[in-house]
Amino acid sequence: MWIITAGLSALFAGITSVLAKCGIKNTDSDVATAIRTLVVLVFSWIIVFIVGSAETIAVISGRSFLFLILSGVSTGISWLFYFRALAIGDVNTVAPIDKSSTVLTAVFAIVLFHETNYLIIKLVCICTIFAGTLLMIRKPKDENNGNASAACLIYALISAVFAALTSIFAKIGIENVESNLGTAIRTGVVLIIAWCLVFAKGKHRQIAGINKRELLFILLSGVTTGASWLCYYNAIQTGVVSVVVPIDKLSIVVTILFSLVFLKEKLTAKAWIGLFFIVAGTVVMALFA
Repeated sequence: MWIITAGLSALFAGITSVLAKCGIKNTDSDVATAIRTLVVLVFSWIIVFIVGSAETIAVISGRSFLFLILSGVSTGISWLFYFRALAIGDVNTVAPIDKSSTVLTAVFAIVLFHETNYLIIKLVCICTIFAGTLLMIRKPKDENNGNASAACLIYALISAVFAALTSIFAKIGIENVESNLGTAIRTGVVLIIAWCLVFAKGKHRQIAGINKRELLFILLSGVTTGASWLCYYNAIQTGVVSVVVPIDKLSIVVTILFSLVFLKEKLTAKAWIGLFFIVAGTVVMALFA
């Protein structure tokens, strides 16, 4: 069952990246992140009350709360850098770098959670995924602003590091917590970080001027993010982290397909080979979970 929820997480996450890209063409990325996080929070708590886990918040241990908060903080930082990278770069440039968090997360899971079944096969798959990621990474085309091109790569890389930490903190934090409730709690942390940044930079004044079409895409990206998170943290709680994370990162396939169709972005032959390596490594890892 957890493999199915991990797959659904990948589907929704892939759609999220394209919707978010459409929503930040003229809208500040920090403002867009804050708005979509609000949507995710509402979505998450609705699910919590539907499944009836709200009353269990009183019995959550201090240790679980701490790691849920750390997970939320790392998520917030990852998001801010990811959507900043999306704002100045192509989806097909940013997404592969962000998905490189798969490799780091899988290694952490093997070391920290002793997920050593079929260890040799997992290590080979991790190397395959890493090689595919390297093949997909390309320098953004920005002939007029080399600094922006370099910044895009740096932002995406920082996003990947914190995304990896997010998964590890979340696994520890939701060990004895209902997954939907855990998602709602950590989303609240992300929301606080996002809106504090918006007000600290004085960007809240831009909200009234957001284009209605872009606002729609931002709201939709919030809904798909919420759906992705709920599936992902359910899979993290009940499944094998070193396998769940690579499956979730298959969202890159969905992202690229949507970017090819709707954003008219192109992939090089090298990037297609890299994508094949990522998919192949992930599928084999899932088969030997």
